[in-house]
Amino acid sequence: MYDISLSVSACARSGTRADVAVMLSPVVSDDALAFTPGGGRIGSLMGGAFDGLLSDVAERKLSQGRRLRHTVNVIESSICGLETGTEVEFLLVPADQFPAELWPRLLARETVTFTAALEDEVVTSISLVSSVDHEATSPGPTDRPAVFVSDNEVTVVLAPITRLVVAGQGPIAEAIAAQGKLLGWKVAMETRPGMVAGLAARLAPIDGIVVMGHDIEMSSTCLMYALESDAGYIGALGSASMQESRADWLAMRDVTDVSRIHGPAGLGIGSKGPAEIAVSIAAEMIAALRLV
Repeated sequence: MYDISLSVSACARSGTRADVAVMLSPVVSDDALAFTPGGGRIGSLMGGAFDGLLSDVAERKLSQGRRLRHTVNVIESSICGLETGTEVEFLLVPADQFPAELWPRLLARETVTFTAALEDEVVTSISLVSSVDHEATSPGPTDRPAVFVSDNEVTVVLAPITRLVVAGQGPIAEAIAAQGKLLGWKVAMETRPGMVAGLAARLAPIDGIVVMGHDIEMSSTCLMYALESDAGYIGALGSASMQESRADWLAMRDVTDVSRIHGPAGLGIGSKGPAEIAVSIAAEMIAALRLV
């Protein structure tokens, strides 16, 4: 739900209806899909395999949410990868049924737990659970997305997944992206500074961004956006002279505090080649984020 929280909170502020769908089983993640009037959709869920099913319920504009159960058909199976006949469950809830304080916490990328009370599959109420209360009563960990279901309630743990933005292209960029995915991070690769700005604006202290490229203006612009973000790790690839040129470019634009930049990026482990460089950068990012 983190990826849709900005748009859904804007809908809530403007009084625009939005119905939010999350998957309960068999796949658990922080992904969500929101439906708005007129057929609008925000976010994605299971590759869109169940959009029709969920949209049909959302179009009913129910005042209370529903727990939906469904059996995967052949077409849905080909889209989402689940075997035909698999039982899936979703929660589809009007955004205004969630506590108002949920959205700012999601925007801040905090771990959030909420419990939906059920009566004959109807969501009668939703309440936020404090982290202390959840740790005391939960049968599982709170550091990753999780769902706990009983006959009369569903508890959903929303735990943000680390994001990595790779601002660049080429073999090293691809190796860094692959290493990030191996670690379970959400990875985005982009070369256009304007697009990097949008990606960087969504970063939190649990996230990182790596900037590379031989074009001083392009890479420096990306670094400027990185410094404006809340990213916990900022790495810059390139020689010492390249780092100095970027620092000069930033200084010309009144950006003089570059202490957050790790450059040249990566731990000094004598890495050679894209794969080893990617490992050294990932290790440095992990170390930096552990200190945030």
